[in-house]
Amino acid sequence: MTTTTPSPAVPAAPAASRKAPPHKPRRRTATWRLVMRYLALTVVLLIMIGPFLWQLSTSLKGAGEDIFTSPPQLLPQHPTLDNYKGVADIIPVWDYILNSLKVAVTNVLTNVAGAAMAGYALARLRFKGRAVASLVFVAALLVPMEAIMIAQFATMRSLDLNDTLVSVVLPGCIGAMNVLLMRNAFSAIPYEIEEAAIVDGANVWQRFTKVALPAVKGTLAVVAIFAFMGAWDDFLWPLIVLSDSENFTLTVGLNFLHGTFANNQRVVAAGTIIAVAPLIVMFACLQRFFFKGVGEGAVKG
Repeated sequence: MTTTTPSPAVPAAPAASRKAPPHKPRRRTATWRLVMRYLALTVVLLIMIGPFLWQLSTSLKGAGEDIFTSPPQLLPQHPTLDNYKGVADIIPVWDYILNSLKVAVTNVLTNVAGAAMAGYALARLRFKGRAVASLVFVAALLVPMEAIMIAQFATMRSLDLNDTLVSVVLPGCIGAMNVLLMRNAFSAIPYEIEEAAIVDGANVWQRFTKVALPAVKGTLAVVAIFAFMGAWDDFLWPLIVLSDSENFTLTVGLNFLHGTFANNQRVVAAGTIIAVAPLIVMFACLQRFFFKGVGEGAVKG
């Protein structure tokens, strides 16, 4: 029988003799990075909203205030709404707003419905030429509007649609970018969910309306915002296709402020704010769906 002799215990080193790890100034570096990050974001914010704040300030200044002071004065001394009344006195702004609203709402409805159905077909349905159709939508993004504007105008004239709001809506009723966003959003839905619906006897339309659409509400909001902004801000195409002032959209109608009152920048600024206000209200109402939908329909690399 062998016995093991226990080894003598090694005494622990005293706490005073232990060397502390060298301290690295990570906290100071992280603080400077955070400060520089917020500084850069502040500069970008001022660059983006600076023109809007300047236009808002100019639209609220009275005739007695100088809008070209040095240094610039952002806050008006005596705020007034007379410039907004001046816009309504010069042009029928409410009629132009109604025309723009008709075009924008129709564009939203056609893009939401058409892009959703086309995106679902490209993402879920199996048919010949699906890959070619996807490439066609991608290629459509590479063609600038100016390259096909003459052909579109000739098409509208051959259909006797010139000088109508239908001719303004028709070329942009379904956007290629919106179709690709919807396709990627539908592709991100697990296919097992639709397989369960197939087992329950659901057809293609029922799977589209009951299963797929409720899962991509965020992307639908993104498509609606893009479609509304594109139709509301469009200037060149309505200017080309419309000739009767009764059918002018707001962006085209506001052009009269520059020609008639070129020296009254206050009225021009008031018209700009009138045109931008609906976009701000719409984005404020749908922003939570917008940021959710950007992740749903992001283009995958």
